[in-house]
Amino acid sequence: KFCSFSPVPSFSWRRTDGNPLAQKINTSTGILEIPDFQKEDEATYECIAVNVRGRNAARGQLLIYALPEWNKRLGNAHVSLYDTLVWECEATGKPMSSYQWLKNGQPLTPENGTLTITMLNISDSGLYQCVAENKYGSIYSNAELTVIASAPDFSKNPIKKISVVHMGGEITIRCKPEASPKAVITWKKRHGVSKTKPKVSL
Repeated sequence: KFCSFSPVPSFSWRRTDGNPLAQKINTSTGILEIPDFQKEDEATYECIAVNVRGRNAARGQLLIYALPEWNKRLGNAHVSLYDTLVWECEATGKPMSSYQWLKNGQPLTPENGTLTITMLNISDSGLYQCVAENKYGSIYSNAELTVIASAPDFSKNPIKKISVVHMGGEITIRCKPEASPKAVITWKKRHGVSKTKPKVSL
């Protein structure tokens, strides 16, 4: 900003909020120079000029602006059928960013940084985008959602075919098949007679 009058006056600068000018600010020759402008430099500044004919002042407000930048991006998700997905994206900007969600290029309902999908179905799979924007620009975060459906599979967590335990002892047999949605586990005793009822935890 430049403060100019004729005949040449003496002049000074001040912040109208009463805070002192930062030491980095240069006010020589009627010019207000603020290097490395930061949030704390936002203010209304007043140039006060005085010469033999009187006194006058001019004010100008300085505001900072910033393009959106991501604090939290989306990451690809592999989620089981019927589970719930919660996706969050977060951006900073000046003014504050607004959000929009897209699935395969088509807009979705949420207008904030959180997308929640309950009871996931295979049709929910696709490419999702979170868009953060303000009047100075837009940024995109992309991620792929894969909804997984599979029958119970014991190949990665097989159950031992034979387990040995001493009389009166305790044994733990783990039943953890991979399945999507989560499998319902039931136990059956196929042969022999048990004198005591086994304790089964699912």
